[in-house]
Amino acid sequence: MQQKVLLLGGTGNISTACAAQLRQQGHEIYILSRGQTTVPPGYQPLRADRKDPAAMRHVLKSVRPDVVINFIGYDLPEVQIDCELFSGSVSQYVFISSAVVYAKPPARLPLTEDAPLGNPWWDYAQKKLACEQWLLQRRQETGYPVTIVRPSHTYSKLWVPNAVSSGSYTLAARLERGKAVFVHDDGESPWTLTAASDFAIGLAGLVGKPAAIGEAFH
Repeated sequence: MQQKVLLLGGTGNISTACAAQLRQQGHEIYILSRGQTTVPPGYQPLRADRKDPAAMRHVLKSVRPDVVINFIGYDLPEVQIDCELFSGSVSQYVFISSAVVYAKPPARLPLTEDAPLGNPWWDYAQKKLACEQWLLQRRQETGYPVTIVRPSHTYSKLWVPNAVSSGSYTLAARLERGKAVFVHDDGESPWTLTAASDFAIGLAGLVGKPAAIGEAFH
């Protein structure tokens, strides 16, 4: 069934592929940004600062999305604004979290969605987990239709696949010069890399699925 899907952030490493996959499946795609990036043809661009509730309300007057997918939720206050805006008006709110929320070191491998949570080494992970926990509490208290998705290390044509993340541009330069490439833990640590196009297929399979409400997936 075709649905109106609003992407909060839709031109990034992961979200670009997800927008394309959802559009291919026949959904009507709206991409909200601050206007600093160009929204490709075929999507409905919306411009607003998502941290500004008044601006968001103004933009959303013309759009009543069925599903919201938040790719850029990093801080709890932002997620709380979303909840205020979309409670009672959407059938599903998908929060893109991260696999970094799992406990480090892992209690067991391979990781499953019920593995212990809590990564004390990275504030990004702690903020994502705080958002998850608050959203699930809202689900229990009010029925807020949240689905949580935890991608692992994801790459695309916009992102060089590597194990040191933001240093990707330096890795390419080292390869061009025939220099050694740095790896974590001497290359002995298990690591998962996922193509954004593959992640997009999985995410699209969760959109509009009542059974996915209140659940977390990776």
